Amino acid sequence: MARNRYDQDEVIEEHFDLKQLIRLKNYVSPYKGKMALVLFLMLSASALQMFLPKFMQMEMDVYIPNKDMNGVIRLAVLTAIIVIYSVVCTRIKIMLTTRIGQDIIHKIREDLFVHLQKLPFSYYDERPHGKIQVRVVNYINNLSDLLSNGIINTITDFCNLIFIIVFMFYMDARLTLICLCGLPILMTYIMVLKRKQRVSWQRQSNKQSNLNAYISESINGIKVTQAFVREEENTKIFNHLSMSYQKAWLRAVYFNFAMGPMVDLISTVTTSFIYVIGVSMILDTHTIKVGVIIAFTAYISRFWQPITTLANFYNSVLTAISYVERIFETIDEPVTITDSEDAEEMPEIQGNVAFKNVTFAYEDDINILENVSFKVKKGETIAIVGPTGAGKTTIVNLISRFYDVNDGAVLIDGHDVRSVTLNSLRKQMGVMMQDSFIFSGTVMENIRYGNKVATDEDVKNAAKVVCAHDFIKKLDKGYDTFINERGSRLSAGQRQLISFARALLADPKILILDEATSSIDTETELVLQEGLAKLLKGRTSFVIAHRLSTIRNADKIMYVDNGKIVEVGNHDELLKKKGKYYKLYESQYAAV
Repeated sequence: MARNRYDQDEVIEEHFDLKQLIRLKNYVSPYKGKMALVLFLMLSASALQMFLPKFMQMEMDVYIPNKDMNGVIRLAVLTAIIVIYSVVCTRIKIMLTTRIGQDIIHKIREDLFVHLQKLPFSYYDERPHGKIQVRVVNYINNLSDLLSNGIINTITDFCNLIFIIVFMFYMDARLTLICLCGLPILMTYIMVLKRKQRVSWQRQSNKQSNLNAYISESINGIKVTQAFVREEENTKIFNHLSMSYQKAWLRAVYFNFAMGPMVDLISTVTTSFIYVIGVSMILDTHTIKVGVIIAFTAYISRFWQPITTLANFYNSVLTAISYVERIFETIDEPVTITDSEDAEEMPEIQGNVAFKNVTFAYEDDINILENVSFKVKKGETIAIVGPTGAGKTTIVNLISRFYDVNDGAVLIDGHDVRSVTLNSLRKQMGVMMQDSFIFSGTVMENIRYGNKVATDEDVKNAAKVVCAHDFIKKLDKGYDTFINERGSRLSAGQRQLISFARALLADPKILILDEATSSIDTETELVLQEGLAKLLKGRTSFVIAHRLSTIRNADKIMYVDNGKIVEVGNHDELLKKKGKYYKLYESQYAAV
């Protein structure tokens, strides 16, 4: 998936990649038994239905002229049995294929979602999240009919077509050849239409993706939109994207429905020829009977039904391939942050951390960190300060291995973080970001997010330590209060306190706090200091803070600037140096 914005289309593949469609076979294979059963039922029902026009011919040419009512009744009973059998088979088919289709859709969506959770932060940094979401939901939903009914119907109708042609040749080879004359014309028309139809659906999927990306962005930024009175301007952008989608959709549907009228036209013309020739044969040469003409025209209508179904399936394939390409493109996105082949389980972390000549860049030509080295002993609290964009957050992200270094190494207790499994590493670490993400659910569930086995009492104790207990008790239902996505019912400070409780309850060996107190008021911060001391005690901690009052008691303070550590020491030592940390401190406390 190319990096782009909501108003930029993704690249359209030039060629029809059949391999992408064949990959769906892996999802269909587990259901071969059930699909074979459905196929048998439908083929047997179709084969029996082929006799119905023959029964009609026998009535017209044999039983009615001979006034044989017993024969008519026998054919009527056989017809009723065949129809009932066909109805039962169709019902079983609908039940099974619907279930199979939804199971396949679930499996594809699960694989895509699991893969998305493995992709590194860099994948999400510059991609509209709406364009990712549309692949998980809309694109996969559009495959539902193809995978449930499309495959079975296509195989069934293809066999039906063979049955019908055999019966038609059996009845009259001359009329059959006249009927088949329309097929070359239809095939030529399909080949001409194919390219335009596929490209039109790709463009439609692009416009749908763009629209979804903008809607997602607008919802996430609704508070900013209303604060700056941008509703009218945003509506113009939305309307432009929506109309682009509408135009692309209408064009795609135009090509989709262009198939049906051509099939009807060819069917009507060939049927007309057969009527003309058949009637002339009855009147002039007497080489054919009325019953044969009636039965043959019944076969003709049945002949074009599977042709229409096959054409519609071809339409569905062309439509689906544009979605399949996007889905598998995402699944094929390389997981750059993953376990190496010889990765081992990380032993219980003691807390010794070391950076050895670490260089890192998000983009190839711009180093965020350059030749950074330092050592941290277990149990120490390390504060990282410096100007915006200096590389502070990058340092802690490398410790958790959210990104991999370009050069050098990050070591924990002597183990290179790239040599151990991600799960065993991250399970022993706690990370609390500046933007404290709250999931939809109760307060209790959010605090317990990192420790599923914690008891209710454990949750409450953690909340008390970080001073969150008092405000939680005042909520409608206390710890059972349901919180909306992103914690919209809570203040920024309350969200951070809940995140503190979540981090404490997880009991990590290494704790990372990235601007974790930025949204907490000064009074709450003073009360929280004791809780923070308990939170940091006995574990290696990295604290990023612009508010220096929260880091005065840190064992070591690192001042980072332009991707390098320019000063190291405790609070008093750095003040005596009167360097960059001293200037930062003076700028915050000059008024005091």
